[in-house]
Amino acid sequence: MSVEQRPAESAPPLVPLHCLRHAEPGPPRLAALPTGTPVWLVSRHADVRQVFTDPRLNRASLYAPDAPPVSVVPNILDDPDGLLNLDGAEHQRLRRTVQRAFTPRAIARWRPWVASVVDGLLDDLIDQGSPADIVAEYTRPLPVAVISRLMGLDGLDLKRLGHWSDHALSATAHPAEAIAAAMGEFAQFAAELIAERRAAPGEDLVSGLLAAARESGGVGEPQLVSLVVGLVVAGHETTMTTLGNAMVYLLGDGRAAWQRLAADEESAGAATEQLLRAIPLGDTEALPGLLRRATEDVEIGGVTIPAGAVVAADAASANHDPAVFPRTLAEDLFAPLGSPSLTFGAGPHHCLGAWLARMELELALHRLARRLPGLRPAGPQEAIVWREGLLTRSPLALQVAW
Repeated sequence: MSVEQRPAESAPPLVPLHCLRHAEPGPPRLAALPTGTPVWLVSRHADVRQVFTDPRLNRASLYAPDAPPVSVVPNILDDPDGLLNLDGAEHQRLRRTVQRAFTPRAIARWRPWVASVVDGLLDDLIDQGSPADIVAEYTRPLPVAVISRLMGLDGLDLKRLGHWSDHALSATAHPAEAIAAAMGEFAQFAAELIAERRAAPGEDLVSGLLAAARESGGVGEPQLVSLVVGLVVAGHETTMTTLGNAMVYLLGDGRAAWQRLAADEESAGAATEQLLRAIPLGDTEALPGLLRRATEDVEIGGVTIPAGAVVAADAASANHDPAVFPRTLAEDLFAPLGSPSLTFGAGPHHCLGAWLARMELELALHRLARRLPGLRPAGPQEAIVWREGLLTRSPLALQVAW
């Protein structure tokens, strides 16, 4: 991996993400992005949900000619052609080209195959013997295998994929020139893949995307390329990050839950929802919140946000809002959520892959706990090496034994 790693002597060890202290939810307050641009931080559950669902707060205006700078270096979130950065009818037209593949019913059809991938990886892990790196052998290859199968990417060079994804999600790990070069390669890969599927369609997601785009019309080539790149990255990165961080928690502070995780898929499903809620994808310094810009004056939580202002929706703090989620992760791991978490967003930009990520995590946790009831860390928590300098953070390696 090419991501940044801090020298051991330069700073105290990073704490696991489930140990981070989140801002006490309160009214919107002014702060500044790393670029110096003023930003309104929104942290209460109801307020964050409003930011995600109010059409007066959008993504496209972040890239208008008069927009202030919101990122120091480019990353995948900054692509103006990306699904994330389109709004209204244009966003819905592009979203419709792919959303049929990610409905709960469509994802349920994949469950037996995903379960077989999980079982195969566990067979290999157990055959290899203890100790092992569970990131290299399980938490990384599982989501990569799933998205590769969905998109018909058998034989994809995993080292290249890791290189592109690290640069696509870079915060401080890579200079702008290196990011631009990697993203150019990634876009070229996507363009060639699109051309191949046009010439020889199959049963994969890319072929389905092209067919839907022809039916709906109005979807440009740059948007198709951006969508393919986004699906490849989002299709494995979020699940890999969440599963790796969940393992840190479950093999440490949450070890008492291991036996119940093994009991049945229903318990694992409830735990998955809580883990997704309570463990953020990264540090707030790298990603203070999902950004929007006000197209007119908007009142949020009793505060008037002026037109043109940038707003950061802090979903991690909202997911710990004591007015909505009063109990700790240890107390609530198997309890149904009383209110939806905001991990996958809400409203028009709600994450397309949410149901796929849930299914992968549920199966991965349940079957791992069932097959390896004695799984334990093979070293101290302080020795974990982290993927750093990205918008997300997770273990780069995690040694386990059984």
